[in-house]
Amino acid sequence: MLEKLHERLQAHTPRRLSPALPQAAVLIPLVARPVPTLLFTRRAGHLHQHAGQVAFPGGKRDPGDPDLLSTALREAEEEVALPPGRVRLLGRLSDVLSLHGLSVTPFVGLIPPDLPLRPQLDELDTIFEVPLSLFLEDRRSHTDVITVNGQSCYVPSYTAEGHVIWGLSAMMLVELLAEGFGCPVSLDAPPPGSRLHHHPERRRSVPDIDD
Repeated sequence: MLEKLHERLQAHTPRRLSPALPQAAVLIPLVARPVPTLLFTRRAGHLHQHAGQVAFPGGKRDPGDPDLLSTALREAEEEVALPPGRVRLLGRLSDVLSLHGLSVTPFVGLIPPDLPLRPQLDELDTIFEVPLSLFLEDRRSHTDVITVNGQSCYVPSYTAEGHVIWGLSAMMLVELLAEGFGCPVSLDAPPPGSRLHHHPERRRSVPDIDD
């Protein structure tokens, strides 16, 4: 399954946002267990922004980062003590525009199980794993309807051991599931029978796409 994922992601052509936007990158760590899992972080409760939010390891690009993959790997090492050399890159997903105008690039990487990872307590309060099957089977608790400039996006929300996975991270997961595993999941429409949670509409300037 993981080799097929690698093949599919290598053949995938992700969308790119304008390089003029502020940039960030995240690593989506897939843990190579007999039953594969995805690794997540939870931001510390004392932070002024995004406290308690579940996310993948990552952050803003530093001037010294030669590329966005370097950003993702550096941030993963800083946040969860993941050595860059233990990451096998499987592929890159499309840039995602955050509600604050940040272009976020996700990279999918395979890591060995049972590494001595630890959260950077200044920023995180925990790291945890979720079975990949939860997402492959689309066991969402509900669907968040996020409307920006009149365009609605149907984002799954998952609950795992008390953690809520939604928003930007869930949007990245949808592309991973659709392109990497061929799952019939989309941000363009909710699955039949899903409970919808509508959020207030937002407006923002639309960036140019870099072809």
